[in-house]
Amino acid sequence: MQSIATTAGRGLLRLPSVQALAIQAGALLVVGLSLLMLARMQWLPPGAFPSMTVIVLLQGALAALLSRALRQAAWWPVMHFLFLPAALAALSLRLPPWVFLGVFLLMLALYWSTFRTQVPFYASGAAAWRAVEAELPQRPLRIIDIGSGLGGLVVNLAGRRPDCRLEGIELAPLPWLVSRVRQAAGARCRFLRGDYQRLDFADYDVVFAYLSPAAMPALWAKARAEMRSGTLLLSHEFAVPGAAPQIARPTRPGGPVLYGWVV
Repeated sequence: MQSIATTAGRGLLRLPSVQALAIQAGALLVVGLSLLMLARMQWLPPGAFPSMTVIVLLQGALAALLSRALRQAAWWPVMHFLFLPAALAALSLRLPPWVFLGVFLLMLALYWSTFRTQVPFYASGAAAWRAVEAELPQRPLRIIDIGSGLGGLVVNLAGRRPDCRLEGIELAPLPWLVSRVRQAAGARCRFLRGDYQRLDFADYDVVFAYLSPAAMPALWAKARAEMRSGTLLLSHEFAVPGAAPQIARPTRPGGPVLYGWVV
């Protein structure tokens, strides 16, 4: 039992969101204690305690350096540096509390467990839908879009390929609800709410994904373990590290690429 708890704890600490929280709190603590020590040792002139702006900038700079040291993705240091200034700027607007609650609930419904899955909300767009359709074999297929968002790809293909069985699965409540409304409006497809990791990919001829670079290694491992020989894994924009794709089709000139692997 102890080893299970230890493993779970280590897995939690690997999440960038948890690391980000620890970095922000640690940087603020270090800057605050350092300034208090300097003042206590009278190394700061009387009345020269830094302003809130200076403290925030010091905290942001330290947080950004810690993020680089931990080799987080390139955008994290910028986010760390800007986090406290953005929070203080929002507070300075003196908006009523319900506005912040409403924004939080909206973001929660839209992004849900992004902190765990590292897969934010992405919309693929019509160019990606056309590229996917062009790569589909001309025979009845069972196709699923994992992380189907608002259901655009599934609804579009359901209308253009009536010989195929189209499904989507989405974890976030708000996009899933929108897709279910589109299904209820007459789209010949099906939308599930849940984690695609619980699906058996052996049930599908084509699996389409628009996830994130962080999710691709696990997706590839699941596809190789479960997908039947000759079936197709498609990924919009994000390739699998170390796995050469058989398909690499630009969705538009100079735009994102649709990658494909015949399993």
